[in-house]
Amino acid sequence: MDLCRDILLSLEDAPFGPGAVKVEINGKTEEEISYHLMLLDQAGLVDAKDVSKSTQNMKWRANFLTWNGHEFLEASRNQGIWDQTKKVFADKSVGISFEILKTLLIEYGKKLVLGNGTCP
Repeated sequence: MDLCRDILLSLEDAPFGPGAVKVEINGKTEEEISYHLMLLDQAGLVDAKDVSKSTQNMKWRANFLTWNGHEFLEASRNQGIWDQTKKVFADKSVGISFEILKTLLIEYGKKLVLGNGTCP
């Protein structure tokens, strides 16, 4: 999930215009990024396409963030909320479901905005 968030942040910073964006994240291979771009496209967070020249080499490029991508990014923008949400999953020793993650991020954000305390 950290890599997905990093990809979304990178796309947000990229200039908007025609053509695909090559996302580069320090410490991650092109194959790792391509795979996660494919997943983000399937989840409806980015508009991306497969630009592979062969079946041996996966290569995806992102065109832009979707509305859902912007919403998820806004929900996860606060580093404290992001870290606390991930900690909840780690403390309970469960995998991170995207829908549950997004819901928790939104709920923690509401608590901070409405002044109902801090994240659990």
